[in-house]
Amino acid sequence: MTERIAVYPGSFDPFTNGHLDVVDRALGIFDRLVIAVAANPEKRQPLFTVEERVKLIQESLKGRERAEVSSFTGLTVEYARSRAATTVVKGLRAYSDFDAELQQALMNRKLAPDIHTVFLMSSFTHIFVSSSILKDIASYGGKVADLVPPPVARALKEKYR
Repeated sequence: MTERIAVYPGSFDPFTNGHLDVVDRALGIFDRLVIAVAANPEKRQPLFTVEERVKLIQESLKGRERAEVSSFTGLTVEYARSRAATTVVKGLRAYSDFDAELQQALMNRKLAPDIHTVFLMSSFTHIFVSSSILKDIASYGGKVADLVPPPVARALKEKYR
């Protein structure tokens, strides 16, 4: 039987417990999951470099041997193909996420009909957490340690000293 490989793409700036929840649930469905950090130069200046994000996610995934982390540029579906993945995993928190992600999924289907998109809803515990809100709270010295994995909490504290 063929190994079921999925790609979970995103900017992950920073990686949250909500992202980790999606990783864990995706690992319950797929044999292997590639967390793909998008290196998108058109996006606004990120807080963490691509290399920092990859390292922080790797540190956050300890004990999850079937998950790996890498970065990519270009089209997500082309990257998925390069990794022999047949599925793109996207996490959703609210309807507003669904609207944007649905448009992307439909375009991805047009570009690569052989690659499927699976949406995983965030658990209720993490539904209100977004990377941008976390950065805002952390920038004012607010506590975010219960919203992100420990390596990310340490890195946020260091970044906003």
